[in-house]
Amino acid sequence: MKNKALPFVIVMIAALILGACAPAAPEAAPTPETIVVKEEVVVTQVVEVPAEPVDKVVVEFWMDEPEEPRVRAYEEIAARFMEEHPEIDVRIVPIEEAGQAQRIATAMAANRLPDLVRMGVQDAATFAADGLLDLDAATAVIEKVGLDDFRTGPLTMVTDPATGKYNSIPYDGWLQAIWYRSDVFEEAGLEAPVTWDAINAACDSIPGTGNMLYAIGLGTNPGENYGHQLFEQVAISNNAWPIDEEGNVTMNTPEMIAALKFYTDLQRCAIPGPQHWLGARQAYELDQSSMLIYSTYIMDDLVDGSDNEDGTYTDLAVADLAAKTGFAPSMEGPNGSASFGQLAVVGVMKDADPEAQLVAEYFMTEGYQEILALSPWGKIPVLKTAVEDWKTLSPYFEKYPPETLEQIANGYDVMQRWLFRGDYDATERAVIGDIEGRLLIPTAISNIALEGTMTPETAAAWLQEQVEALLADRQ
Repeated sequence: MKNKALPFVIVMIAALILGACAPAAPEAAPTPETIVVKEEVVVTQVVEVPAEPVDKVVVEFWMDEPEEPRVRAYEEIAARFMEEHPEIDVRIVPIEEAGQAQRIATAMAANRLPDLVRMGVQDAATFAADGLLDLDAATAVIEKVGLDDFRTGPLTMVTDPATGKYNSIPYDGWLQAIWYRSDVFEEAGLEAPVTWDAINAACDSIPGTGNMLYAIGLGTNPGENYGHQLFEQVAISNNAWPIDEEGNVTMNTPEMIAALKFYTDLQRCAIPGPQHWLGARQAYELDQSSMLIYSTYIMDDLVDGSDNEDGTYTDLAVADLAAKTGFAPSMEGPNGSASFGQLAVVGVMKDADPEAQLVAEYFMTEGYQEILALSPWGKIPVLKTAVEDWKTLSPYFEKYPPETLEQIANGYDVMQRWLFRGDYDATERAVIGDIEGRLLIPTAISNIALEGTMTPETAAAWLQEQVEALLADRQ
């Protein structure tokens, strides 16, 4: 068609030139050939350039805070990051803390590990021993954020004993304490429940005082790690550790047996039946028990009451409960003292894309205070420069004495865990993570205090066998 159209166009141009010299004539109806020429011109003027596809790097971030407001906050921070880095696609994946190890194992089997994981520091020790974490990447992020800005305690907790590198990035944490009814203790003439003797005295005196049915709520449910957290502080306060300096398992020492006995003997004044944190919290809020071993996450609940897992709500039975509550983070036993706490970390998984480090850094800097604000009473900052702003994040802080807030802010300086002992190597730390992950301590406590199938001595012997097997499996 193009070969025929060209001479026709030349003829038309000549005719137009001649026509310019002649009188105007009525416009003739267009011929089919004219229409073809016009369409040919239009087509040659339109040029479509397809958009170049943009390949994005996907960074998958698993976080162990699956509550909807927290997921939304993580997603909003990720959205801002992606606006600044359109070449990176950040995907927030909420997971339950209890099922984290299984999810990681499944992902590893499928060769689909995430890039970043928010986890407890005990899980980081286990994953590092299994070769699942990129220590160089975590160390690079810490140095980029500012090594000197991190508090010493959290950095010590994540230091790999073999290499001196960091297995993960400290993020936030909480401090455990005995929260107790200071007004009831004062009326009964009791000392603050700091020592084993003072706790025993309250156990024997409180039930039957006023509305008090129990002195304390214990962790005795074998399927929850609440009992492990409580017992570990008791054990350290008696200098009871799972492994000694020579690498021998020491779960059956006299110190460990005494710790098991002290803890399980408290069942005489505790809430009956298998209990975990929810039952202990409710009894304290309802004016039924005088002592609650709990993290700093309790601070808002002691002001407003609390939501329950079944959708109900627990209203406070005592006016100004927070003002009537004492704070005892340190426990003194026959052979020492201990403060227990938890550190949440962000691990960079092996084979993660380098862009994952940018995401981790952003959550440690631009998005940090926003995450702390979700529950500042349970999210103690690990960065020195973040502390002053953190103190302003919650009106609940005003309900507590200033010295309580200072103790919480400085909790990392005194926080102790079996896991943090300086002479443990990576394998021993992994075994300690396994002890908690397999719920060995809650099982032993339940068998002693509830089932009556073990004594402290036989439970210690059973724990010795279990932990020796765990250590042998990792050697």
